[in-house]
Amino acid sequence: MAAVGTGGSTAAPGPGAVSAGALEPGTASAGNVKHLVLFLHEAVLVQYVDTLKLAVPSLIYTLQNNLQYVAISNLPAATFQVTYQLKILTTALFSVLMLNRSLSRLQWTSLLLLFTGVAIVQAQQAGGGGPRPLDQNPGVGLAAVVASCLSSGFAGVYFEKILKGSSGSVWLRNLQLGLFGTALGLVGLWWAEGTAVAHRGFFFGYTPAVWGVVLNQAFGGLLVAVVVKYADNILKGFATSLSIVLSTVASIRLFGFHVDPLFALGAGLVIGAVYLYSLPRGAAKAIASASASVSTSGPCIHQQHPGQPPPPQLSSHRGDLITESFLPKSVLVK
Repeated sequence: MAAVGTGGSTAAPGPGAVSAGALEPGTASAGNVKHLVLFLHEAVLVQYVDTLKLAVPSLIYTLQNNLQYVAISNLPAATFQVTYQLKILTTALFSVLMLNRSLSRLQWTSLLLLFTGVAIVQAQQAGGGGPRPLDQNPGVGLAAVVASCLSSGFAGVYFEKILKGSSGSVWLRNLQLGLFGTALGLVGLWWAEGTAVAHRGFFFGYTPAVWGVVLNQAFGGLLVAVVVKYADNILKGFATSLSIVLSTVASIRLFGFHVDPLFALGAGLVIGAVYLYSLPRGAAKAIASASASVSTSGPCIHQQHPGQPPPPQLSSHRGDLITESFLPKSVLVK
């Protein structure tokens, strides 16, 4: 996530500067430590304006991670998993506002279903759906989830805009994010728990369960990259739906979570909305256009007399025009 120059950060490479392409992972120069250090100095320090741009999403991602812990501490795991899918809605809205991306009618419908499903689940939670620990506050949990979804949507779209607006590689941008995230996390830790860390050490309280969470988060980040590279949106939708089901089953087994018809309805709407949102936008419209073409061209075929030349084949072209006016330009270009 090459030295990058955008806006006022453009600068001519100085002596010893190394190009980004020569240092991409997997190249012959990738193992050259000296060249790698020179490249990082050029890309991170010399092009400091581009590096500072990553401070914004890094701060938001750090805030988002802490908000998730606040949310999961005040909500059942299944309720949190369902409600957290609001990040699809916030990401879509920020994509429309910041990237001028257009959504199909099916996607807007799925977002409406998503919001309805989450609202039903929260209504069930507010109505006292099953026993919950005394130290849980559903209002605080909901506020933390909503804030986390807003920050997730904005940071993701902002990061995408940075990637598409510069020549910097993804791994470099991730390195810059990690630098800021680590620094901000340490500052927050020292501000909140500085005295305890000084007396007990940094790794106090790192039980096997905590290490398991750390490793799971790290593995999950790598897994997301693999999914994005090798899978499609439909498979990601199925994975999200499966995570909701697994979280619900685990909550039932471990915490005695009670699934009532209201929660099942809300979770079902969310799962269906995720699946519909993940569908390729051209596929559904192409089917609809083909059906419309068949219905409009059917009477012409029956009315054709023997020996009469066939009518011009306009139905296929008309379907293409309908599809083009429906799909966003980004999809057509791709």
